[in-house]
Amino acid sequence: MPAIGIDTTAAYEQSAGIGRYVRELIRALAAEDSITPYRLFVAGTTRDRLPSLPGPNFAWRPTRITPLWFARLWHRLQLPLPVEVFTGRVRLFHATDFTLPPVLPGTPTLLTVHDLSFVRAPETATPVLKVYLDRVVPRSVARATHVLADSQATKDDLIALYGTSPDKITVLLSGVSAHFRPVEDPAARREVRARYGIPPQPYIFSVGTVQPRKNYARLMEALARLGADAAGVHLVIAGGRGWLDSPIYGAVKSLGLESRVHFTGFVEDADLPTLYSDALCLAYPSLYEGFGFPVLEAFACGTPVVSSTLSSIPEVAGDAALLVDPYDVDALAAALRRLLSEPRLRADLIARGVRQASQFTWARTAHHLREIYRQLAPGV
Repeated sequence: MPAIGIDTTAAYEQSAGIGRYVRELIRALAAEDSITPYRLFVAGTTRDRLPSLPGPNFAWRPTRITPLWFARLWHRLQLPLPVEVFTGRVRLFHATDFTLPPVLPGTPTLLTVHDLSFVRAPETATPVLKVYLDRVVPRSVARATHVLADSQATKDDLIALYGTSPDKITVLLSGVSAHFRPVEDPAARREVRARYGIPPQPYIFSVGTVQPRKNYARLMEALARLGADAAGVHLVIAGGRGWLDSPIYGAVKSLGLESRVHFTGFVEDADLPTLYSDALCLAYPSLYEGFGFPVLEAFACGTPVVSSTLSSIPEVAGDAALLVDPYDVDALAAALRRLLSEPRLRADLIARGVRQASQFTWARTAHHLREIYRQLAPGV
């Protein structure tokens, strides 16, 4: 049977974000399809460093050539070195992380574009990264046989910003992993708090790499504006250090919140449900998201959410969250105040959130993806 090639480099290289997306997608595909051969391309590693395969019909295709060198060879020099040199002949190649490698003539390609934040919110990307993406992503979109967008918002951006035909784009919504569920055990909550140095006070939770797009500086300003209404409430931010993060850490000091804002660094997936469950709410006022996993994860854990009216968040959140203009600090503070002081609102949003999260499953995502594979490469 013809094989499908999938770029899984991000799953190996990135702990969160797109890395987690690709890992969940591969696991769901393995549960959905035990027959089609899949060849998993991974740059910058060797077979002995990779985890066990998700199923007998999956095979690793690693190479020591690093992603940086592939970027130079494929996208700067535009060397026509087909990815099949590493995967072997495939009936279809799926590039999962914005950029499309060269393929042999006649090989259909599927490209996943998660968001266009580097265009919509250019101030949140490093200049070097923005220059690279501005050059490579439009070219990859134009070359791809078909494009997957994480949300309708991303599809709309591809149409508006790149002039991509709507017929060339399919929205593939992600799922929320089954391990995101309420954690009621007080001992487990204390243990996880201790692991990340979180004090016993109640806290507002936020998740994501420490970078401008996550809007942490305005979130901290909103916390400060709550004043006596939230004097004993802390803010816990879970995420590794990113780019342009110095002003974010500087805002903690300038707002006098040194004792109330806690940066945990990267948090293991296994600990996230406990941190969501233990929080008063999730605050996720992002300036741009291609999908916004934390919103659904919080819903699934029974945690109410304050989030953003921008990009994909409204279509993911539905009517189950308080959505505000993320640039409006007063509106953000008012929404937080409501969640801290209105028990009926909290209970209503929690119930709505559980229902909303139940609509997003990786099994449904994998089933939809298999249909797209068949459309692009009949017979796989």
